[in-house]
Amino acid sequence: MSNELGDVQARLATVGELASVVTAMRGIAAARTREALARLPGIRACADQIGAAIADAMTLATAPAPEAPHRNETANALIAIVIGTEQGFVGTFNHRVMQAAQRSAAGAVEYFVIGDRARLVAEEFGYPTAWSAEMIVHADAVPDLADRIIRALYGRLQGGNVSRVAIVHGAPQQVDGAAIMTTSLLPFDFLKFKPSARPFPPIVTLPAYRLLEKLTEEYVYTQVCEALVLAFAAENEARMRAMIAARRNIDDTEQRLTADYHRLRQEQITAEIVELSTVDDDACRAASTTHAERSGRHGPSLGQ
Repeated sequence: MSNELGDVQARLATVGELASVVTAMRGIAAARTREALARLPGIRACADQIGAAIADAMTLATAPAPEAPHRNETANALIAIVIGTEQGFVGTFNHRVMQAAQRSAAGAVEYFVIGDRARLVAEEFGYPTAWSAEMIVHADAVPDLADRIIRALYGRLQGGNVSRVAIVHGAPQQVDGAAIMTTSLLPFDFLKFKPSARPFPPIVTLPAYRLLEKLTEEYVYTQVCEALVLAFAAENEARMRAMIAARRNIDDTEQRLTADYHRLRQEQITAEIVELSTVDDDACRAASTTHAERSGRHGPSLGQ
């Protein structure tokens, strides 16, 4: 009995420590989600400014017609930039991202996988990973990782045989877990930028085609930055949900172990009371026997 009670006490102590760890992980994930989402307005404002500059550059007489962008007709490969997680405790988040990437793929596909855990899931799915990198663990690392992705992407584009580039990532939402988004990066859609009417054309120091090319690269960079921030927020939101579920299971386990502890403790107390009562009864019977024996020895002399 005492061994079983000690085991329950030890398990209760372990469950208490685990609850502290889960609570801390949930707090860290919540803080990182807020940290990531706080950077979105700045990134989107930068993208809007670059978009406005693209619209102005398109009004220049020497700019190429956006309706007929140059494409390699023999190119047919798709590069899918898949942003997953670097760490675990996110449930099925990485699997959902990989499944979304698979649905968006058609024909030859090369995967750029971001995140160590995501890379493991990509291997599980049998995806051909052409390039991979570690996912950020702090929002401040977004610019550096985005720059690495862009350099790797443009290096691959110079090799030819690529017609499309898409980026697949999670995005936080209030209910039903993270949403999975797929955004096309290339071919670049110039038609979504509406030139504004200006009495005078903008003054530039670069050839129009070169200016438009540079602005397009900067806009794609902001899209990658936004995708990384959203994916980072979605990852930590998924971790928060996983920790909430884990804490619920821990509370259930703690309640069950507490009930077992009280039951075993009560059984131990009852056993001790019964044992003490048995000892008292034995002592009483022994005393009665001794008294009877003494009375028997002295009885005849008293009768005489």
